[in-house]
Order: sequence, then structure tokens, then C-alpha cells
Amino acid sequence: MSDQGAAGGPAGRRVLVARLDSFGDVLVAGPAVRAVAAGADHVTLLCGPQGAPAGALLPGVDSLRVWAAPWVTETVRPLDDAVLAEFRALVAEERPDEAVVLTSFHQSPLPLAMLLRLAGVPRVSGASVDHPGSLLDVRLRPGEDLPEDVPEPERALRIADAAGFALPDGDDGRLRVRSDDSAVLPAEVAALDRYVVVHPGASVEARSWPPAAHRALVAAYDRLGIPVVVTGSPGERGLTAEVAGTTGIDLGGRTSPAVLAEVLAGAEVVVVGNTGPAHLAAAVGARIVSLFSPVVPAVKWAPYAEHVELLGDQDAPCRLSRARECPVPGHPCLSGVSVDEVLAAHERLVGCALRTNDDSLRGAPEARA
Repeated sequence: MSDQGAAGGPAGRRVLVARLDSFGDVLVAGPAVRAVAAGADHVTLLCGPQGAPAGALLPGVDSLRVWAAPWVTETVRPLDDAVLAEFRALVAEERPDEAVVLTSFHQSPLPLAMLLRLAGVPRVSGASVDHPGSLLDVRLRPGEDLPEDVPEPERALRIADAAGFALPDGDDGRLRVRSDDSAVLPAEVAALDRYVVVHPGASVEARSWPPAAHRALVAAYDRLGIPVVVTGSPGERGLTAEVAGTTGIDLGGRTSPAVLAEVLAGAEVVVVGNTGPAHLAAAVGARIVSLFSPVVPAVKWAPYAEHVELLGDQDAPCRLSRARECPVPGHPCLSGVSVDEVLAAHERLVGCALRTNDDSLRGAPEARA
């Protein structure tokens, strides 16, 4: 085993890249996937059920396989002989020569590395605080030869690089998704000259701006004459209906990931919390007002994009707690963010002041509120 990494993986090999958790986690792995694709003939992306829809959008993926890992919160299940046989069969079908296991700072690659070893994969790379014994051929040590205060896309790229895979010349390492010609904007969105997207949902309550605040924001945009498109998953239809009210366009549960990407790409500004669609907005180059709760560090998980305004008290008592439910009465990290602050962030992103008539933008920078 080499702690320092390999000098390079031979071209023409079949490589399995694993990222087993959520939609956003898979999106931020995209640059690393492209790096592997630049040095391999075939890339298999192994995702969990939550992340697979994002995996289908990533450039560089030749085959996408879905497997529910027993140690991932959203897919927890008993680890038994049937699960092991299922995994062995998947690996046998894909025939990888090596695997690159991508994880976040609080995750271990070792459970998957063990299964990959048992399935016969001869070379496995990953980042592990714990000594991996014979489970990893290439190991980065978080906090030592792998800095921890870096954005997640850069962390994944460092793991890929240690395995011998670098981005090709001309690739800036930003998030990207494939274009999909079949993804058609909903008619009510396609008819708009301009609009703002408000995405009120998040996977956990601790990362959410209150619904009443989202609804007040939609109403404020309506007073400014700016159409608002409210997006959300099928399970968030009640929330999107509440937030959209009578003035917003409610797309809750009505967009595939590819269509959502198109909706986000066309928005003047996207207002979103720390959730998968924030990373999708980054991948399509949107301007983002990020309502970010500090339960996880912004340096790692803020949208990895050029035009981002980060709102939320990053020094609130919940800081770095990784809480799923807010541990502080009143949810001060985000409930203290006002509608006016979101509108001011919008102005900074577009470089113009918002007005209360249909022209809605004032061209003189000195006129900003």
C-alpha cells in the first residue's frame, strides 16, 4: 500500500468511481469523475438511489450503477449474504480494474473498500483517517496530506489525482452537467422574459429558511413585478404550494432533474438553501443567493460557483454541529435573514437595483438600495 499515491493509472482501464450518498454529493463529485474519464477507457459511476439522478447528468460517465449501501443514512439496511451477493454481481458485470472511492470529511471509504476487495477489485484509492491496512492501495490522510478546509469538489479532485487521474487541459474544474435536448421548460416558464427561482426545501430541517420567509419573499418579488418560479421535489408539493401562494409559479414535483437544470439555468437569480438543487444551480452557471445554515462548513459545502451571495449567521451556536433538526430555539442562523437582505443580495449579483415597476431593473449602479 502507498500512502503517497500512484504516479498514474494506465490509460485504457475500466475504473469504478463511487459516491454513495445524496444528489448534491454526487454533483460535487463531477469534476473528479471527469478527471478519471480523461485517463480511463470506461468509467462506471456507483451511486446510491438518492444520488443516481445526479449521476445521470454528469459528463464522463459511461455506465451508472445504483446500489443502496447499508451504512448510508438514507439507505440503511442489514448487511447480509444477499446484499454481499448483490454487490459482487454488480462488480462482476462492470469488471473494474480499479476503484476510486469518494467521500466527505466525516465519512470513511473503508466499508466500501472492503467489499471491493472481496469482489476482487485489485486497486482501490480513497481518503481515510483510520489506517486502512490492506483495504486501500492509495491512501490520502485527511488533515495531513489532504487539507480539510477545501470545497468538496476540490477534495474529490485531490483523491482522483492521488489515484493518478487529473483533469485534462482546458477543464477548469467547475461543476457541470450534460445538456439534454429532451428537457423542455414548462410552458409557463418558457413564456417569461425573466424570472427568479425560489427553492424552499432542504433535506433536513436545520438547513431550511422558514416557509413564511420564503412566502414573504415571493410576495415581495411580486410587488417588484418580478415573476417567481417555486421549485421542489414531489415530496415537497405542500411546501411549494404554500410558498408560491397566488402569485408564484408552482413547479413542485413537476420537474425532472434535467428540466430543473434548464429552469435554474434560465433564472436571473436562484434563492436556495444548502440542498442538492444549490449544486445543480452552480453546475448550470446560475447566480445564487445561498441561504446557508452553518451546521456544516460553508467552506466545504457552499455552492461551488463564481456568482454566490452567502447569507446566514455562520457563527451561530449550531455551527459545525451537523444537526438535522435545529438544536437552537428560534433557528437564529437563518430566521434572522430578512427578505430585504435577500433582495439586496439579488441586487449585488445582477449589478442593478430592483424597482417597483415592470422595468424592474435600474441601470445605474449608484442607485442600488
